[in-house]
Amino acid sequence: MPRLRLSFSFIVLTLVVIAYSILRAQLSSSPNPNTVPVIDGGIGPCTADFTITDNNSAPVYDANISVHISYGLWGTHKLDLQVGSNINGKARFTGLPSKTKQGLFFHASKSDRSGSAFDDTAKSCQAQFTIALEQKQSQ
Repeated sequence: MPRLRLSFSFIVLTLVVIAYSILRAQLSSSPNPNTVPVIDGGIGPCTADFTITDNNSAPVYDANISVHISYGLWGTHKLDLQVGSNINGKARFTGLPSKTKQGLFFHASKSDRSGSAFDDTAKSCQAQFTIALEQKQSQ
């Protein structure tokens, strides 16, 4: 009987140590707000770097930047990517195709503000954009 009690105590102690380790890892792994978020399309060598600002050139945190990509023969393959900006208003797309039929149209938004940028990757494979978000026009 003492042997069973020792085994049960050992199992309980092991589970407590594992639970503590998991909890500590979750608490200490908060993301660094200065790290530039990157999304990889995985379909080419091109990149697009963004800085998202407001009308006063201040960086906009957590702005959503998206792009719809049609590629391949007759544009039969489609890919939608999106990424949020960091505390410095920065974000990056990698793995973009070097040839597209109509180029890439990036849309950035936050709340009631938006902006856009266009890239022809055949001409600028490593593009850099600054998008100033402006109030959306009411219709």
